[in-house]
Amino acid sequence: MKNKNEVEKVALFDGQKIRRVLVSDEWWFSVVDVVRVLTDSPQPKTYWAKIKEREFGLGQSFPFWEQLKLVASDGKKYATDCANTEGIFRIIQSIPSPKAEPFKRWLAKVGYERIQEIENPELAMDRMKAIYEKKGYSKDWIDKRSRGITVRHSLTDEWRDRGLKKGSDYAILTNEIMECTFGLKVNDYKNLKGLDRENLRDHMEDIELILTMLGEATTTKLTQVRDSQGFIPLKKDASDGGGVAGETREKIEKLSGEKITSPKNFLGQKNKEIK
Repeated sequence: MKNKNEVEKVALFDGQKIRRVLVSDEWWFSVVDVVRVLTDSPQPKTYWAKIKEREFGLGQSFPFWEQLKLVASDGKKYATDCANTEGIFRIIQSIPSPKAEPFKRWLAKVGYERIQEIENPELAMDRMKAIYEKKGYSKDWIDKRSRGITVRHSLTDEWRDRGLKKGSDYAILTNEIMECTFGLKVNDYKNLKGLDRENLRDHMEDIELILTMLGEATTTKLTQVRDSQGFIPLKKDASDGGGVAGETREKIEKLSGEKITSPKNFLGQKNKEIK
């Protein structure tokens, strides 16, 4: 199966996590997670293995599921049996469970919401804003975060169209922008804020979000004006774009007498102080 535009998320059914990955605008769900939710089995992998043997035969190729890499409890990615909505419906038929019907309704709703979002992307943005509001973020912060997402997507689209293929290349260029803007790479910045797997930008203050946008928007502009192609020229754009944001940060810090690169985050924690 060709994996295209993959996005990983965790969905909740009855308070239980179900890992899923968006591939080519279609949700694929972890079969083991679905089995665990429906059966309450302490060994869902074994349960699923028996279903495969009984219903589909061990010698057959995968009839309606694929192995996709999902993040496990240890934080690492492993090949995991996944099925799309149609495949999950077929698996549910093989599992006697009182949760089957409510799960089907939940599954249909999740799939339908994705179809709506594809047809009208504003719905996805509205849902995202609603989630942030529930977490306690201010509307002004949410507006900046939303704009930042748009700026980020514009940049990564340019990178993709100009020859970037490996995920590691995207990470390197992102680190280049962040380091030139704030003097810290992404992981170092997360450590400063006391974060682990959380999204760094979700724990930035307003001015940090604005500078991040400035670095990425400037990088996009330089890439377009220079018509950069390939990793090395794009890396130069990232360095220059981040440099513009970095100079702005330094001027603000000089005039205000305060550091912008901050250990503060949305969790309200204060961690390592910058010296």
